[in-house]
Amino acid sequence: MSAASSAPVFAGVVPPVATPLHEDGTIDHASLSRLVDRLVAEGVSGLFALGSTGETAYFTDDQRVELLGTIVAANDGRVPIIAGAIELTAPRIIETARRLVSAGAQAIVTTAPLYTLNSASEVADHFRTIAAAIDAPLWAYDVPVRVHSKLGIDLLVQLGTEGVIHGVKDSSGDDVSFRRLIAANDAAGRPLQLLTGHEVVVDAMALAGADGVVPGLANVEAAGYVRLWDAAKNGDWTTARNEQERINRLFDIVFQPKGLSGDATGVGAFKAAMQARGIIDHATMANTVQALDADAVAGIRDILEELHLLPVAVA
Repeated sequence: MSAASSAPVFAGVVPPVATPLHEDGTIDHASLSRLVDRLVAEGVSGLFALGSTGETAYFTDDQRVELLGTIVAANDGRVPIIAGAIELTAPRIIETARRLVSAGAQAIVTTAPLYTLNSASEVADHFRTIAAAIDAPLWAYDVPVRVHSKLGIDLLVQLGTEGVIHGVKDSSGDDVSFRRLIAANDAAGRPLQLLTGHEVVVDAMALAGADGVVPGLANVEAAGYVRLWDAAKNGDWTTARNEQERINRLFDIVFQPKGLSGDATGVGAFKAAMQARGIIDHATMANTVQALDADAVAGIRDILEELHLLPVAVA
């Protein structure tokens, strides 16, 4: 594959960039630029654009390209960028991915097909078809809570061995499976880079051999994840565990909203905390996603204060 020799390395802390919006629902490019600059300044080693935390499913293709353009410009070549081409099937993914590569993405990540009912061999051909049609490294995004099917370990390692995919972003929440994937990847000669999206057990996943983490919570504070990862890589497991415990208390912000959807709860909590810290101007959610109520926002602010993350951060 032409992309193989120039594939960027995604390892360490690679946050999925949130999408700040104005109160009228339009994209807040100024806040997005500040967010990207903050993430890079706090030491992340890559950026994941247009993922679930970025609410990508709620935006048109033109808006996705617009968002990526701002992320690329604000990043200014400092860290590599992988972008999510999340669509129903291979032909639509290929169209989206080509536009994102033209807009500056250095790699593409996508899921198994959506809506369609496919066998494992058809899912493998889905990834093969996409990889052959785009001029960028392809990653697999394992997120069964959204796709309603899980990518098998043997399938992923086989696709890695073939050079079809270069890595896996695992958001399955199945840490047993992820650890088995790490072992199978090691046994195959490590054809894949493996990133966990399970942000409250990063210390354990680093110990198991993960290459990095994609934490949505890093939009609120990336520096803690960077400290955790650096400690883990240096074998300082006490520091890594202590930082993980502090992060886990910060993660309690997602339990403050009650009775809302998964998108409203998780991303909504992140956005409320980001606004409280002064990272973004508004906590507006994507169109049709409900906003947090005052009690939830107050609970989030209490946690931020407890952890000395307030007053408002200086941009």
